[in-house]
Parts: sequence; C-alpha cells; structure tokens
Amino acid sequence: MATFDIIMPKMGESVLEATITKWFKKVGDAVEEEDVLFEIATDKVDSEIPSPVDGVLVKVLFEEGAVVPVGEIIAVVDLDGDASSVEVETETKSTETKTAETKTAETKTAEIKDTEPSKAKETEVVKTSTNDFSDTEKFYSPLIKSIASKENISVNELDGIQGSGHNGRLKKEDLLGYIQNRGSNVAKQVSAEPTKVSVASAPAPAVNAGEGDTIVKMDRMRKLIADHMVMSKQVSPHVTNFFEVDVTPLVLWRNKVKADFQKREGQKLTYMPVFIDAVAKALKQYPGINASTDGTNIILRKNVNIGIAVSLPSGNLIVPVVKNADQKSLLGITVDMNRLADEARNNKLSPDDIQGGTFTISNFGSFGNLTGTPIINQPQVAILATGNIEKKPAVLETPTGDVIAIRHIMMLALTYDHRIVDGALAGGFLKYLADSFAKFDMNRTV
Repeated sequence: MATFDIIMPKMGESVLEATITKWFKKVGDAVEEEDVLFEIATDKVDSEIPSPVDGVLVKVLFEEGAVVPVGEIIAVVDLDGDASSVEVETETKSTETKTAETKTAETKTAEIKDTEPSKAKETEVVKTSTNDFSDTEKFYSPLIKSIASKENISVNELDGIQGSGHNGRLKKEDLLGYIQNRGSNVAKQVSAEPTKVSVASAPAPAVNAGEGDTIVKMDRMRKLIADHMVMSKQVSPHVTNFFEVDVTPLVLWRNKVKADFQKREGQKLTYMPVFIDAVAKALKQYPGINASTDGTNIILRKNVNIGIAVSLPSGNLIVPVVKNADQKSLLGITVDMNRLADEARNNKLSPDDIQGGTFTISNFGSFGNLTGTPIINQPQVAILATGNIEKKPAVLETPTGDVIAIRHIMMLALTYDHRIVDGALAGGFLKYLADSFAKFDMNRTV
C-alpha cells in the first residue's frame, strides 16, 4: 500500500506549533487534492489545510484540540485506496493507531522529566483539573493547562506570569522557569530580549450581569485581539494628529478610470490601493514612521510592508500585509490587496500573509465614519485612519478671489507612539500624504 504522510505545515518563521480545531474528513473518507482536511489555529491566524494528494484517509494521529509541533505527522493517506476498500480496514487501522499512540505516549512519559508532561498525560490531567480556564481572557495551549493543573497553579496565578511568546503568550519554557523559582516567588524571565520593558496589567473591575442580560463568551480570536489592544495601550503613549484633505482630484480620477480598469484587469479599483501607494512613498520620505522600538533602541525598517485592517464576517478583525509596497505598481498593489482581502474573509490567509507589517492603515470610511483614533499595531510605531469621503462646501482661492465650491473632503488621522515619534515628524508625514491626494495627477495611468 502506497501511503502519503500529512504533516503539520510550517506556518511562519516564529510559529512552532498549532492547534487542530476541526477535522473535515474522517478515517475512510476519500480525499481529492486541494480538499480541506482540517483547520488549525495559531496565535497569529486560523487556516484550513488542504490535502496535497488524492487517496483515502486511513489514519488520524491527532484529534481536535491537540497541539501539534510543526513537521509532526498528523494523518496518513492511502494513495491507492478508495472509500469502499477501506471500510473493512477502518476498525483495524483505528485499533493499530490507538496502540501505537499508547506505546509512543508511554515511551515519552518515561523519557520526559516530571516537569514536562507528555501529550498522553495532558489529556488525563485536564479532565481532572479544577481550574476554570473560561474565566480568563488569555489563551493557553492544552500543554500549558496540563502543566498548570499538575503543579496546582491556579488560573489567577497563571495570568500573572509574564510570557515571552507572541503578544505575551505564555510558553512552556516560561511556565517551567516560573515553577523552578516558585518557592521564592520569583518569576523567571525567559525572553531573549532583556531590554524590553515588562508591563503589568491593571486588574479589571468586577462586572455583574443583570436580569435579562446576555453573556457571550469571547472566541479565541477576539481574546487575542483584546490582549493585543490592551498591551499596545500599555506599552505606547498614544497621540493622534488629524488632517482634513481635499481629495477631489483623486475622486474624479477614480470615477474616470475604474470601469475600464475592471474590464481590462478583472480587478475592482477602490481607494485603498491609492492610499497604500501614497503611504509607501511617504514612509520612504519619513523613515522614522516606518520603525519599531526595542527598549532604548530604534529600529528603522528597510522593508515597507503595509498592513490593512480587514473586518471578518465573525465581527473580528485581521490585518493582512502588502509586502514591499514601495516596490510595486498601483496595479500590483491592487491585485495583492484584493487577494488578501478576499482570502481574509474566506479564512484562507496563511500566517505569512499577516506577518512582517511595518505600518498599518485602518479604513474607517468603509463604514461611513468621519474618522477614528486607531490603536497602534505593535511593534509598529504608527497607524493611519482614513475617513469617509464626503461632499462639503470649501473655500477655494482663485486668481479673481476666493469662492465657495463643493469639494470631496476626507479626514486623515495618524496615531503614533510618542516615545519616538514627535509632533513635527507626525505632522510632516501627514502633510506629505495630504498633498499627494490634493495634488493627485488626474492623467495618471494604471
């Protein structure tokens, strides 16, 4: 029997493991190339994983909820089989799988120290745990929950441990380091970046639900967003500058070219690609905005990777990234942005699609809002809000005197990290950006 091993794919440079959240196929099911096999979740993105081959799924090594390292074999596909030929073998394969898993778990249990329980132990411990992890807003992997339960670490105590993972996520090494120093109440800082400042969260006030109120649990992504937003406000002193800009030339140009552009390229031309193109040019002129802060060091980014905040059908938010936007034409940016937005709404983004951003744009105007004061997407130092474009009366200077005319007006808002970005730098960046819209070339080709 020729078989093909399905392994946990690499989900980005910093992602070492992922949680299987859903299986779309079961043992005995026929699969075709590109059929979705299972869904995974990392601390960055949820992704559906397709089958790279045709065949029949004959073995599943990890169930839903399991945390699987990158490169681990997850399932096996019989390349020669069909659904009818596997029906008789399904029970045998299931038994063989369980036996193999049990032996593997026993071997690992014997080899791993008491402070590092195996996945086989993990399931058993979680079932007997008295910790109610639904009471915490933080995301903890099953392995972390297992270790905490074994060591009698309460949820409140767990919440107080500083994590070194993405967005402060608690990793196994952090928890084991804490356990080693627990007797002296010293939490070991495992982070390889000692210059970063640890930020303590203020306790949230107690809130009671009243009669008739409905309680809705945050899903995993909403919890991650909440943690990221709170962390950003605690880390960076936020300041926002506003700029009202006349975008009439831009509006007239788009109205003139959008129909032919869509017919020729098969792409819808919105304002966002123009915003991205202008922001990329502005970031090259003002590199202090395309930066990050690492303790007392300022990192000026070479690449110009612009993230776009996209609303999902679930009500959550994700920020796919247009990479190297300064090196792309307006057509290239449009194609990239439309693809990312479509894949975001259909849960098809890969972790690489949302990593590496150096600046972010949030389009409040897509909801008809005048403007907004967005929260910085750490570790970036600034974020731009674009507002709704509205017709308003405006004073125009002409050779024969001032006149009042109807113009297309948009509000820009730049929120920035006042630790390293001052008002002069932010103001200059906004002015450059506003001028590029107000003086837009109406003869520009795309």
